[in-house]
Order: sequence, then C-alpha cells, then structure tokens
Amino acid sequence: MNIREVQDEILRLKKENDVCILAHSYQTHDIIEIADFTGDSFVLSKLAAQVPNKTVLMCGVRFMAETVKILSPQKKVILSSPTAGCPMAEQMDKAFIQRMREQYPDYTVVAYINTTAELKTVCDVCVTSSSAVQIVKAIENKNILFVPDCNLGAYVAAQIPEKNIKLLKGGCPVHAAVTKEEALTAKKLHPNALLLVHPECIPEVSALADYVGSTSGIMNYAKNSDNKEFIIGTENSIAHHLQYECPDKKFYLLSQGLICENMKSTSLIDVLNCLKGEGGEEIFMDDKLISDARKCIDKMIAMG
Repeated sequence: MNIREVQDEILRLKKENDVCILAHSYQTHDIIEIADFTGDSFVLSKLAAQVPNKTVLMCGVRFMAETVKILSPQKKVILSSPTAGCPMAEQMDKAFIQRMREQYPDYTVVAYINTTAELKTVCDVCVTSSSAVQIVKAIENKNILFVPDCNLGAYVAAQIPEKNIKLLKGGCPVHAAVTKEEALTAKKLHPNALLLVHPECIPEVSALADYVGSTSGIMNYAKNSDNKEFIIGTENSIAHHLQYECPDKKFYLLSQGLICENMKSTSLIDVLNCLKGEGGEEIFMDDKLISDARKCIDKMIAMG
C-alpha cells in the first residue's frame, strides 16, 4: 500500500468505527492529513469532549491522552504509540511535588499542562504555554511555585515582575538544547526572517526572538504576518506544516536538533493498526485520579 491508500483505509475505518482522531501539531504531515482535529494538546482535549464519538485516538504523547481521558472519562481513549512519553512530564513525580509543597507552604503550585495526571493531583492550577502569563497574573497569591518547565516559568516571571516565582530545574530537553549561538547563526543566515520561538527555549534564545508563543501562536503569527520569511524555533515539523499552508512564504529551521522523538514514534501504520484493533494502548484511570487531576484543570478553565 502507498501512503494515499493507507490514508484512505484509515478514513474508511475511522468512519466505520466512529473514532475521532486527534493529532498534535508535532505529528508528521501524513498523520495531520487524516486527523479530525490538530493543534496544541489542551485544545485537542477540549474538542474531544465536545464530539459525539465514543472512541478517541490520540496521536501524541501519554500526558495528552491522559488529559483527554480526564475531560472525557466516559469515552474510550487510545494512545497511538504506547512508548510515546514526554521527558518533561515525567521529570517530577507526585511525591517530589508534595515535598516541595511542604518546603514552600505559602506558595501556589502552578503546573504546566505538560505533566502527568498523578502530578496534577497535587497542584493548584494548570496552565498552557498560551495562558500561563494571564493565569499566573490573576492568582491572588504573590508566591508561585511553577513546575516543571523553568524556561517557560522564566518567561512568565519576566512578564510579571511583581510576582515571586520559584522555579525548579525541569523542562523540555529538546527546546532547552537550542543555543543562543544557533539563534544568532540562523538570524545571520536569514537576515530578512522573523525569529519565532516557543517559551520552552532558554531565555537567551527567547530574548532574540521577534515573537515568543505557543505552537499554535507561532503558526498563527506566521500565517497572519505580512513578512515572507520566518525562522521556526519549535519542533521542526511546524516549519514543514507551515510550508504546506503558506507556499508563498519561506520557513527555516532554527536548529536541526528540534525533533521530538516521542512525537515521531507514531507512524501512519500505527494509526491504521489502532483502528484495526491491533495496536495502541487504551488509557485507564480510576475515578479518584480523574477527579483529583481535574481540579487544577477546572481551575485553569475558570481563570482562563
């Protein structure tokens, strides 16, 4: 079978089995093409809760599938690749955060959505990369413990100097590996291009950017800008997707190393096998875990 034939079979089985396919923006373009919805993880989770389908297939990583299950506990949620974890989400566990709470008892614990369901149970409020500044600013408490991404946390802290934001050593190893030298080199190679970066990059890289924002924010900025050239400072698939959507513009990679191997562990054949009932992993969570993890998500929704 060629790619088109595989995609056609996926579309047939998806309809036949009444499955909603979610694809995070970091998936490859052949998967993006057969998905019902694409975008950032939390947006996908909210959309999954709204569709009538009783089965949801998440083409992403484990914490994303968990978030879908938390918001749609009555639905069958399948993770396309059982090995697709997230190094950032797995850096800190529930016991560690409980110890931090004891060490900083007067701090509000803010968790990036890129965390496990277990960790969310001991946090006060969740944030996404696009809502973090707004929500942290709205928290009455001056003292904030921001986990796990210290680079996103540093970006938030720079926007809200009136807050006392405590950061821990954690974050996305892929984004954090991009260096200031790489950013300077890219800007020198492409002097007419705007540099768009994700706040998971180190502050020295973000400081050189023309725009800092979430994955969807970066994509929307590039699509709506009058500028014709862009250096993309997030997972390299975003530059590829943008090139398809904006063929009249040019997109350059900030770093060859901006590749999330966990996201890339899902293939088009994996999606096909999931729809055949021969692959993937169903996400199971007990009622208490769902209820406890959902509290900080509901708080985010109420504040955001």
